[in-house]
Amino acid sequence: MKITDVRLRFARHYLFVEISTDEGITGLGEAGNWGFLSSTADAITKFIPYLIGKDPFNVEDIGQNLYRAVYFRGSVIMSAISAIDIACWDIKGKKLGVPVYQLLGGRTREKVRVYASPMKHTADLDEMCSEYKKLQEMGFNAAKIFVNGVRQSANEGRDEYYSGRVQDELEKVKRVRETVGPHFDLILEAHRGMTPPEAIAFGNEVAQYRPMIFEDPITPDNLDSMAEVAHKIPVPIATGERFINIKEFEMIAQRRACSYIRPDVCAVGGITAAKKICAIAEANDILVVPHNPLGPVSTAACLQICACIPNLGIQELPGFCLNGAEDAMVKEPLKFEDGYLMIPEKPGIGVELADDAEERYPAKERGSNTALRSYDGAVKDW
Repeated sequence: MKITDVRLRFARHYLFVEISTDEGITGLGEAGNWGFLSSTADAITKFIPYLIGKDPFNVEDIGQNLYRAVYFRGSVIMSAISAIDIACWDIKGKKLGVPVYQLLGGRTREKVRVYASPMKHTADLDEMCSEYKKLQEMGFNAAKIFVNGVRQSANEGRDEYYSGRVQDELEKVKRVRETVGPHFDLILEAHRGMTPPEAIAFGNEVAQYRPMIFEDPITPDNLDSMAEVAHKIPVPIATGERFINIKEFEMIAQRRACSYIRPDVCAVGGITAAKKICAIAEANDILVVPHNPLGPVSTAACLQICACIPNLGIQELPGFCLNGAEDAMVKEPLKFEDGYLMIPEKPGIGVELADDAEERYPAKERGSNTALRSYDGAVKDW
């Protein structure tokens, strides 16, 4: 089998890749670098001459070559490699007539627990709690709460002061816990928006509400700082969604800096790299919570990983696709039942883009070059 063509498809704020072969089998992948899709598309285009004529079954060799052939690396390159890797695995599964998870050791579970990742922000706590009650009524038994501060400061900056900032976030979690009850897990998303002192104070006080995960309390650039926070609070930390190299996961694991790791299958090198990262985590008694802020191809690829690893924590389901908002982007949507996604049984990754995906969901790049700023004018981290 040989690769004959590579096609880029843009829908909403997603970049999909279709790889065609001389046997009429087409593989589908997705790139994860959503803030720089045009740059990622350029990287994939640069890879096309190398890919034409290659055997897509040699997915490890293809990835190694694309990663190591040129001096430069980074998130754009890794997202491009990820999309190609996922598409090659999709081809391999279709050719052999099995889901990808069967090629990765076989299934370890019947279905995958997911948590809702709502994107709606509001300062009205009554409105916020109403939204979580709706999620619970939809069947979810876990959801994300943003505890990354206000998007636009008010009250002359008092909502950004250390004590007030910690108190405001605690009140959010308290109210949601009272709304959903004890049999509902909370994933607290700081989105890298706290200083280490804020994260330590908040992490110790919020433990009374029993959150499952405290995600990226601080920026992950300094692994030792993340380890310091993890060692000083009783709430389990999750990190890794920005990592683009399996060695970063090894270093965070060796520092005991998290209880959960968050590989992004569309950004870290695809299914090939994600499976290796899960093995690193398993060897260090760390659970896996795949990062998934993207489209249906990303979700399907994540499910293939979740299906075959023994150390799954839970799977993120992005707010973009709640209530079936993106079901028409694929020919047959993934199935959600009572807090779980069903694992696709079709060969490959289990989904196919709709022929009119681009028309139904016009391309619109997410994010901008304008940073959020604090009340005093200083730039905030994203």
